[in-house]
Amino acid sequence: MQSDNPTAAILVIGDEILSGRTREGNAHHLAQVLSATGFDLREIRVVSDDHDRIVAAIRALDGSLGGDYDLLFTSGGIGPTHDDITADAVAAAHGTGIEINDEARALLQARCDRMGTVLTENRLRMARIPVGATLIDNAVSAAPGFSIGNTHVMAGVPEVFRAMVDWLLPRLSAGRPVCSATVEVRRGESDVAEELKAVAAEYADLSLGSYPFHDATGWGTNLVVRGLDQARVDAAMADLRARIGL
Repeated sequence: MQSDNPTAAILVIGDEILSGRTREGNAHHLAQVLSATGFDLREIRVVSDDHDRIVAAIRALDGSLGGDYDLLFTSGGIGPTHDDITADAVAAAHGTGIEINDEARALLQARCDRMGTVLTENRLRMARIPVGATLIDNAVSAAPGFSIGNTHVMAGVPEVFRAMVDWLLPRLSAGRPVCSATVEVRRGESDVAEELKAVAAEYADLSLGSYPFHDATGWGTNLVVRGLDQARVDAAMADLRARIGL
């Protein structure tokens, strides 16, 4: 699919993802949102809670640091415990220091006051923000994410992650949303491969894919056409349906 949309990558951080202890859903959610709002997601990467690996991944993915993509979104590692090291790694990747951010501290203090709790040293860790970063609002639990360069750092807790995404995405310069059309056929993938290939050659500006599945009635395939022009997507889908006899 030909696109001038901003390119993006997602970096998921956490040993709990790699161990299988936690089912990762943040990247799946963000991938859907990015496609719908005009960003071209090119890569999803998962790394452990290892400072050097996180730094290397950020530098490889954030275009402002010479990496491959216009934007980088991260998930995980900005909580209150010792293994939450994402903020330190982001600061190192961007060549800056890290400090207790006054605005972040005030947000945490206000929440503690409302909840009748104490702003402990552990909670205050969530106010440690790289110097020069701007905050990402957290409408759920106050502890903010942050943006620096083209890296946008968000929490790993799904509810908080989604709230941060909802706040952040409208504030970024987007391209054109991706349009799509899908048809389900009760045939195996190989049985429709030639027709799909022919339509893909005819509509080189679009992305065509086949996604097989198996259910109680046997094998089937979902055929998907994606692009930035709804009329072109509809035309390609009509051509595909005609070729496979639907």
